Amino acid sequence: MDVTVVGSGPNGLAAAVVCARAGLAVQVIEAQPTFGGGARTVADPEFPGVRHDICSAVHPLALASPFFAAFDLPARGVSLVSPSVSYANPLPGRPGAIAYRDFDRTCTELPDGRGWRRLLGPLVEHPEAVVGFLLGDKRSLPSGPATVARLGLRMLWQGTRAWNARLADEDARALFTGVAAHTISTMPSLTSAGAGMLLATLAHTVGWPIPAGGSQAIVEALLADLRAHGGSAHADTEVTAPPEGVVLYDTAPTALLDIYRHRLPGRYANALRRYTFGAAVTKVDFVLSGEIPWSDPRLASAPTLHLGGDRVQMARAESAVAAGRHAAEPMVLAALPHLTDPGRVDAAGRRPLWTYAHVPADSPTDQTDAVSAVFERFAPGFRDVVVATRCTPAARMADHNANYVGGDIGVGANDAWRALAGPTPRANPWATPLPGIYLCSAATPPGAGVHGMAGYYAARTVLRREFGIRELPALAP
Repeated sequence: MDVTVVGSGPNGLAAAVVCARAGLAVQVIEAQPTFGGGARTVADPEFPGVRHDICSAVHPLALASPFFAAFDLPARGVSLVSPSVSYANPLPGRPGAIAYRDFDRTCTELPDGRGWRRLLGPLVEHPEAVVGFLLGDKRSLPSGPATVARLGLRMLWQGTRAWNARLADEDARALFTGVAAHTISTMPSLTSAGAGMLLATLAHTVGWPIPAGGSQAIVEALLADLRAHGGSAHADTEVTAPPEGVVLYDTAPTALLDIYRHRLPGRYANALRRYTFGAAVTKVDFVLSGEIPWSDPRLASAPTLHLGGDRVQMARAESAVAAGRHAAEPMVLAALPHLTDPGRVDAAGRRPLWTYAHVPADSPTDQTDAVSAVFERFAPGFRDVVVATRCTPAARMADHNANYVGGDIGVGANDAWRALAGPTPRANPWATPLPGIYLCSAATPPGAGVHGMAGYYAARTVLRREFGIRELPALAP
């Protein structure tokens, strides 16, 4: 075996696909009974016709990332439907704010559309430069330097306490804060502003698609390509001792401490022991009998929602979580996949509602009532359409993905410095001091998200350093 990949998340599978297409013998080893890491879909235990996404549910990066763009998921039969509404923010006591895929329509409907246009217009005109920089390896010269400069300026606009100066109305402020909150960090910050710029730009370009059948469809396409090029994948197999040959770890970097123990150089081992994970999520899945009774009926067409109130309320909730406290009204991210994929509705009309509530790390608290209350705030009568609930507290998120230490779905990577330097400061953040041992998880640049780029960059390093292969293989079907 030339290469072993430990972990079968999108980054691990991306690395495996690249290496297998380069002609190497590749195997993937996964501790869980099923493959996919943060991109898995499972049947509800009581209503098997309803399928829940275990972690990620909405995938703008599945269309936009350079790896997936080259891999071409649609050509492999993965249906990625981008709705006309990319996302929406319900607002207390008034109609919600909506980000349409149509940028002009969004600007027209916002009270101060000029501010939204000024903030995102130059980025929407050149999304490839935005994606290339924010999903780049941070070690190559970016393309589109003028757009990158504009991006940097806008990150400063929305990453400091002066973040209200460039957005005059509460609707626009809420729209941006909702996407910035995906980092689960204090706001404003450069980290949250960078994520917000990327996600908001994609909302008005490729859109925010939901894969037909669930996130598992992306994983199955990657596995099929791996096997077509001679690779193998083994589930329900935990790695407790070092595999032979070259190994890429799609794991939290701290996993190396248990696997390699005394073999790790002291300085590197100490750096891993100091590695910190971030705030967390509690997952609450609902089974609904019908549509949510929104106070603002326009929200009925929004598959993705950010439920945290206005900018001040969202920032207050995220600050509480960062300080280790549960927010009185937590920031909740939600998705209704059946709005783009009618196949997610079972024969009795039941459908899934996917939600994350932002909570302190290691929280053992069941957030079902808190999340239900957030929905009731914007949709009185919500509880009347709830058939069943399934909660996974932050303290148990690692049960189905060991990378989610304490419930941190970003694997400690939602930090601007980590996105640049990696888990420990190294010239090549995908390499470790151990010969033939590499990291390819979200803990390495460019950070969290279902984009496959960390795996792609790690595989590029492996091919060059270990096998002398400098020309990367084509990825198209």
